[in-house]
Amino acid sequence: MKDSFKSVAAQVHNENWNNMISRKHNLYSRKNDIRSEFERDYTRILHCNAYRRLKHKTQVFFSPKSDHVCTRIEHVNYVESISNTIAGYFGLNTKLTKAIATAHDIGHSPFGHKGEKVLNEICKRDLGTSFWHEKNGVHFVDDIELLEDEKGDLRNLNLTYAVRDGIISHCGEIDENALKPRAEYIDLEQYMYPNQFNPYTWEGCVVKVADKISYIGRDLEDALHLNLLDMYRIKELKTILNISDEKTLNNPNIINELIVDLCNNSSVEDGLRFSDEKLNLLDKIKEFNYKNIYAHPRLDASNEYFAVIINRIYNTLKSCYTNGNIDSELSKLEKFYPETISTFKDWLYKYSNLTERTDTNLKNNIVYDLTNEKDYYKSIIDFIAGMTDNYAIDVYNEILKF
Repeated sequence: MKDSFKSVAAQVHNENWNNMISRKHNLYSRKNDIRSEFERDYTRILHCNAYRRLKHKTQVFFSPKSDHVCTRIEHVNYVESISNTIAGYFGLNTKLTKAIATAHDIGHSPFGHKGEKVLNEICKRDLGTSFWHEKNGVHFVDDIELLEDEKGDLRNLNLTYAVRDGIISHCGEIDENALKPRAEYIDLEQYMYPNQFNPYTWEGCVVKVADKISYIGRDLEDALHLNLLDMYRIKELKTILNISDEKTLNNPNIINELIVDLCNNSSVEDGLRFSDEKLNLLDKIKEFNYKNIYAHPRLDASNEYFAVIINRIYNTLKSCYTNGNIDSELSKLEKFYPETISTFKDWLYKYSNLTERTDTNLKNNIVYDLTNEKDYYKSIIDFIAGMTDNYAIDVYNEILKF
């Protein structure tokens, strides 16, 4: 029902409002600023480099020369649009869903979920921790992404709790129905694995559901565009969707059906939920996608290539940790790989204790203590995670060639 969630929206009247808008540090303000806290978050995300790089990161299919295959930034825009429609209908705070949706995939590595899997393997082996993009997204907005303040100093994004929570809680790989926000105002460092906790706000829950609505049909659209599905598979898909005309086999129709169904079946008491019919449809499409798209042998070659690229970059930079004399070892490699090493040194300059900051505009967090071997390995992982597909390939090619 329209506006049926208005009483629980992330607004001043909400009993959790102060928690929602809290930041780790005070954010500078201007006397003429007309934006809300969540609007400020949105523009801070929009202007950061990690957001800009999403346009050159793989969603599912690595196709850098095609304008019509979904990239990570297109997916983000779909999630923002879907969540805005749902939140607007329910009377929730669309400024908050906009900020969460725009930032929700900012922690994705190059090469989509395959790149994420490779970095996770490296993290488990060398750091004893896991890498997953939702947690990495909060790490990036908390510690990595920088903006100039009103004085020209570089500082971290310093987003509100509600947006940070929405990023780490957005995992779209959900099978449960009736999604509700959690009551606990937790330290987000408590997250140990994806989907461990529900979001803290109804708006975060909306983005979480919108994420699934977004990719489930768009991946089908790309698979059809790339001719990955033969006539037998297309016939199976038509049966699942209960359609006879191939012209209606498109993402907008799937999205509309799911949004309307969610809006008609959700309530504050019962949570965000689909009808049994549409939940069953979602599960069937998801099963179809995993069997016929994500596990398609056509993706094997690119997945193998991605693993080689990421591991080679990581191992090349890792080799420079010799007796803790990192700067000297990096300089030795710089004559062979000038672009890669120079860029990585700039990374360490911004985020590590190698830098004397007294006369610089760096006012951001120091992330890496380079006297600690694991911190150095973490710096490489973060460096790679921030790369676009194309830049990772360029770095690999520089390492490869004489």
